[in-house]
Amino acid sequence: MTDLTSRKDEALRQIDAATALAELDAARVAALGKKGWVSLALKSLGAMSPDERQAAAPAIQAVRAEIADAIAAKKDALEAAALEAQLAGETVDLTLPAPETPRGSIHPVSQVMDELAEIFADLGFAVATGPEIEDDWHNFTALNMDESHPARAMHDTFYFPDAAPAGKHSAASSEAAGQTGRMLLRTHTSPVQIRSMLEQGAPLRLIAPGRVYRSDSDATHTPMFHQVEGLVIDRDIHLGHLKWTLETFFKAFFEREDIVLRLRPSYFPFTEPSVEVDVGYSNEGGRRVVGGHGDDEGHDWMELGGSGMVNPRVLEFAGIDPGQWQGFAFGLGIDRIAMLKYGMNDLRAFFDGDPRWLKHYGFSPFDQPTLSAGVGVRP
Repeated sequence: MTDLTSRKDEALRQIDAATALAELDAARVAALGKKGWVSLALKSLGAMSPDERQAAAPAIQAVRAEIADAIAAKKDALEAAALEAQLAGETVDLTLPAPETPRGSIHPVSQVMDELAEIFADLGFAVATGPEIEDDWHNFTALNMDESHPARAMHDTFYFPDAAPAGKHSAASSEAAGQTGRMLLRTHTSPVQIRSMLEQGAPLRLIAPGRVYRSDSDATHTPMFHQVEGLVIDRDIHLGHLKWTLETFFKAFFEREDIVLRLRPSYFPFTEPSVEVDVGYSNEGGRRVVGGHGDDEGHDWMELGGSGMVNPRVLEFAGIDPGQWQGFAFGLGIDRIAMLKYGMNDLRAFFDGDPRWLKHYGFSPFDQPTLSAGVGVRP
């Protein structure tokens, strides 16, 4: 017992003198490890007689418990001292800005769609949507495009092998009753106008933004792109209403008052009369800047979209009496007006998914376009 007590006292001195966790662990192993002297003393109990074991076991267990408690207490003290030293050596300047964390951004196309909705909502337009997989009746026939129209060609349009279900498309069109048609990826958002007229009738005032698909690909064309079309159906509508609406939109969208439009006669099967919409612009630093009169010095005209008065046949297909109702329609490329407003020069970059491009041209999700704060607020 004298030897046990002296070894205990020595172990406690080593534990108390430890200045690091490694030293403390070495003392623990020497006493309580598998080959430590306390563990060996406990194993020796097996060779003793019952009386000897009964006398020696409590003393050995008491030594083991005392050393274990001393080790635990010393470990807590060393860890607390280490933490205090770390806190004293590491300081945080709370006046510094927080580290920047990765943040997503709104794609320019999504931003421009929000801008379109904000501007046209102020003009009393609703936003309409429709299926991107269409039948050729809604996509072509109801828009007064005959069977030989070039837009129906396989090299221009993505067709599916399935046929559209038979059924009567319009109460006003006996020709469409019972016919089947081909299914395709819509080539414009005009079918949304047809569906809206069939469902809601007149009067009507809406825009139809969304994805459209055509077989084309270069720096200014992609197989999938975005388009917005507008439609107004009411009584006594004329081209003056169309021009005012487009001028008001472009002034709000480009945030300039010097927008000048030129309506140039053209032909579209779904409008009569039809006009191309040109806008005056100038070149500044290699970039086209919308604004000013196209005939002024240093300016020119640029086509932005097509428009016109809705063809009476289209109204008939949609079940609206052209003798009572008139309307105008227009179509614009969302990607193109986004490129003009925000300075991109290659449409293909819109769909590459390059995070560097998105970081440069993207918008903060917290900066929503409003007419009061500005529809073109940059992050």
